Amino acid sequence: MSLKKSILYIIIILLIDQVSKIYIKTHFTLHESVDVFNWFKIYFIENDGMAWGTKISDFTTLITDRTAKVILTVFRIVAIFGIGYWLISAIKKQSSNILVLAIVLIFAGALGNIIDSVFYGVLFDDSLNQVATFLPDAGGYDTVLHGKVVDMLYFPLISVDLPQWLPIYGGKRFNFFEPVFNIADVAISTGFIMLIVFNKKAFAK
Repeated sequence: MSLKKSILYIIIILLIDQVSKIYIKTHFTLHESVDVFNWFKIYFIENDGMAWGTKISDFTTLITDRTAKVILTVFRIVAIFGIGYWLISAIKKQSSNILVLAIVLIFAGALGNIIDSVFYGVLFDDSLNQVATFLPDAGGYDTVLHGKVVDMLYFPLISVDLPQWLPIYGGKRFNFFEPVFNIADVAISTGFIMLIVFNKKAFAK
């Protein structure tokens, strides 16, 4: 796959990701949801922590969540340069299209979430109990590097009450699939799955 085609794919993924996030941010209040099907909902949440919505404070009290947010965002920015170098190197070496496409997906997805983390705090006001405004007169809800990642895709495929006789989890509600995610997350996950499933083809050389 050529560099031009790779850049085109990255731009397309970024556009889909950012348009969907901006639409949700400017049309939904936080935690508002719309049922598309019984097994699929548009559910607006914001993730200001690590993977799966966790926070540094869940593991240590040595640093604050705001400091951890900056550290995490800076780490993501450094990582995106590494992924970009990997992509260019793979194209120059004429690696398999599967490998290049997988890196493209991972790069585009990572960049999509970085845009949220870096800029959304400045570009939008708060979504709690109101629909956010793009470039509000009073300023954004936070500063650069403190933006929250917008998630909206929710697939509650199974939701059942577990039987009382079941050890530990008896009587509790079981939901599958629980995480809420976005287009960028889909791109990243797809890229990693491609590298695992098509490992021999991706790294044929």
